Amino acid sequence: MFRYTYAHPELFYLLLALIPMIAWYVFKEKRFSASLQISTLKGFGAAPKTWKFYLRHLLFAIRVLVIALLITVLARPQSSESWENTSTEGIDIVMSIDVSTSMLARDLKPDRLEAAKAVATKFIAGRPYDRIGLVVFSGESFTQCPLTTDHSVVTNLLQETETGILEDGTAIGNGLATAVNRLKESDAISRVIILLTDGENNRGEIPPLTAAEIAKTFGIRVYTIGVGTIGTAPYPVPTPFGIQVQDVPVKIDEESLQSIADITGGKYFRATNNEKLKSIYDEIDKLEKSKLDVEQFSKKQEEYQPFAFAALLLIIVAILLKVSVLRNIP
Repeated sequence: MFRYTYAHPELFYLLLALIPMIAWYVFKEKRFSASLQISTLKGFGAAPKTWKFYLRHLLFAIRVLVIALLITVLARPQSSESWENTSTEGIDIVMSIDVSTSMLARDLKPDRLEAAKAVATKFIAGRPYDRIGLVVFSGESFTQCPLTTDHSVVTNLLQETETGILEDGTAIGNGLATAVNRLKESDAISRVIILLTDGENNRGEIPPLTAAEIAKTFGIRVYTIGVGTIGTAPYPVPTPFGIQVQDVPVKIDEESLQSIADITGGKYFRATNNEKLKSIYDEIDKLEKSKLDVEQFSKKQEEYQPFAFAALLLIIVAILLKVSVLRNIP
């Protein structure tokens, strides 16, 4: 439904100033005396009144209308046609993603990393009011993108994420600690880390459970995702005859990932295929949305332009009338 509101409606009190202005004009008209005077008007008594006689107050009326229009412009009229649901306070989310070479395994299609990137991209698109950041880790970790509401930046940096950009290995503790560092000073109503990995912690200076305790200290909830099928997974291996796909064992430290989730009040998931990974992100999306209060707000658009244009047009008309058909003879 179309709605019309004003940003500063209190300025309409200025219209009260038009009352003494109009009163003064009426008083002045009653006491008006011509600059050119004659002894009697009897010879003009039968003369017809022209259209100029009826329009003699037009300039004053235009002046009053211009002032009213300018006051309306200052009050900032706004239109609002659509109403949406939005969160009163957003959630700050950091996605910490494993980019070790084992993420090239093809038990998820086309491989684990590309599947994770595709699902995470859709997850980001569904959280328009949240700040989202991105951390990547393998043998070391770094912040790919700090917390931001510019989701196009996060998405672009996520798509550029590849294996080989860091020293190889799996430093789960470092990946989690870096994500905690991005969230520790956040004042959001809810702070969340989504930690995705396909291996066991074998590198890094910070043990995973120590990082989890740090996250708990700052009130950060961690959802952990283990990516990989059960048993073995096809993995591209370079050989003298080119890339060959071989089955390699899938080793995920589910015990540590479960403990991280338990310590921080999160939840552990196991993604054995693309559909399961998608459903995991859908579940996290629902879990976090349920923690927010929701209210309605309207998208507003400034609508002062027609009033300003009308005032300008009337000013031009008044000037033209004053120097032409309604010109006063001194």
